[in-house]
Amino acid sequence: MNRILSTLVVAAACLLPIAATATEINLFVAASLKEVVNELSDSYARQNSGITFKKNYGASGALAKQIENGAPADIFISANLEWMEYMKTRKLADDRSIATFAYNSLVFVGRPGVKAAGLFDVARLDRIAIGSPKSVPAGEYAVEAFRKAGIDKQLEKKLVMAKDVRECLLYADRGEVDGAFVYKTDALQVARSARILFTVPQEYYSRVTYPMALTVAGIQKAEAVGFYRFLESAEAKAALARHGFIVK
Repeated sequence: MNRILSTLVVAAACLLPIAATATEINLFVAASLKEVVNELSDSYARQNSGITFKKNYGASGALAKQIENGAPADIFISANLEWMEYMKTRKLADDRSIATFAYNSLVFVGRPGVKAAGLFDVARLDRIAIGSPKSVPAGEYAVEAFRKAGIDKQLEKKLVMAKDVRECLLYADRGEVDGAFVYKTDALQVARSARILFTVPQEYYSRVTYPMALTVAGIQKAEAVGFYRFLESAEAKAALARHGFIVK
């Protein structure tokens, strides 16, 4: 028995240096990027032993506020420029590292049978889901489109607010709303029963842009810088394209 115990102690001691060198990279990422960032982080971890990831997906505004309140984050990827600017002005993001990760487009989804072939048809529906514009960029883009199309007043009492774009899509999938404004990639990758009914013309809203940056903590961590550079690689761009994002 003593010999077995001694063997286990030696084996455990051999594992200690490995555990000590493991590094966790904290990612705060817009919810619509979940699948592609999971793929990229898994690929990077396989290529770099000792690297692990802790990922937080959600509305860009909520993520920025969490970082501002002290949540540990190394890399932040927003679904619009405003929340990255918020991080920059508060000196939470390293402004030298701010770069565009990808682009997307806004679509309207609904279950089969919903009659909406264009933006102006939405005003005739009863319940429309959008991400809460205060924290969800997809909701901000949608509201911008409503205003430019001149239908914002008609929709005021018809909007159902969601905490992020994925919840917005879920409402449409369940038939709890007539339709929802989400990103094209969400509709292609995640939607179950809801289908794209139309794409919102680009002239009605600002281009959906995903800026990324190292945080002030992340810029000090070599492993986070390494993964950030990987996100700029050809492999990352190819993955984004496969998931339906626009990379140029």
